[in-house]
Amino acid sequence: MSTPRTTPRASARTSAHTSVRPAAEHGEPPTRPTTSAEPALPSRKASQLKPALCFLAPAVLALVVLRLLPAGMAVVDSLHHHSLTDGVTRFVGLDNYGDLFHDPQFRDSILVTLVFSLVINPLQVAAALALAVFFNRRFAGARFWRSLVFLPIAVPPAVSAVIWSILYRPEGPLNALLHTLGLPDQRFLTSPEQALPSLIVLMSWVGVGYWMTFLIAGLQDIPGEVYDACAVDGASAWQRFTRITLPLLRRPLAFVLVADTVANFLVFAPVQLLTQGGPEGSTNLMMYDVFRRAYSVGDIHYAEAEVVLLVAITLVVVGVQYRLMRGEE
Repeated sequence: MSTPRTTPRASARTSAHTSVRPAAEHGEPPTRPTTSAEPALPSRKASQLKPALCFLAPAVLALVVLRLLPAGMAVVDSLHHHSLTDGVTRFVGLDNYGDLFHDPQFRDSILVTLVFSLVINPLQVAAALALAVFFNRRFAGARFWRSLVFLPIAVPPAVSAVIWSILYRPEGPLNALLHTLGLPDQRFLTSPEQALPSLIVLMSWVGVGYWMTFLIAGLQDIPGEVYDACAVDGASAWQRFTRITLPLLRRPLAFVLVADTVANFLVFAPVQLLTQGGPEGSTNLMMYDVFRRAYSVGDIHYAEAEVVLLVAITLVVVGVQYRLMRGEE
């Protein structure tokens, strides 16, 4: 009687079947074979983490050393007071803040800063939006005129202040133009009523072109098919602007509004070069008042307390703006 012949394929199938059978007989599921790629996944992530930390380390170090550490030192120093009589620095807690709020000049600087921000922020954002919508169109020379509008931001603030100081002189070009038109001369920077509006015009000339570029970038991200669909539906230009452009431009607008608010709270160079906070304190913005207390009066601890309050006011205003923008969404 001849024995059956077995092929290599059948023997392999039989051995595989017998190797799985004991696990099935004990009620245990067959184990999934492991691959060599799975143990290497954590090591791959670790190998990618090290270069990432090396690239992030300089930026994090600069943030801590140049931003967070000075801010912490300013908060700590604002709780101390240096006596000029015995030369001893003492911990006074919140007394510096209480003395600031009892100072009429500090309260006036808060009022001037808030009025300045309430006027210049909507003015700059509205002007930047109007120019962005206008220059986003295609017409001859659009890029050239757009570059001219953006050009003032490339000029240093001190140079811009000097240019406008020449324009605002009593015998300067602006009064000469008004005299040619038969209008009376204006005092501009020497008038308590006109000094702050003159600074607003100067800072708007500097900042509008800069914020315009962000809004143009946002406008160019809006798909053209949306406007084509509105044109087919017979929507007017105003309807396209209010129902398409503004809703789709909300994020760039929110960024511009917040960044513009922070920048205008920190205005210093034009005030220091043109008005020194005058006339009669009409342009005494908080940032200049900090400089005056630190370097003219020589009380660094009061100045640091005012810096902390300025940062707190800025954060509150920015938080309210952000919450309003989130609420509209």
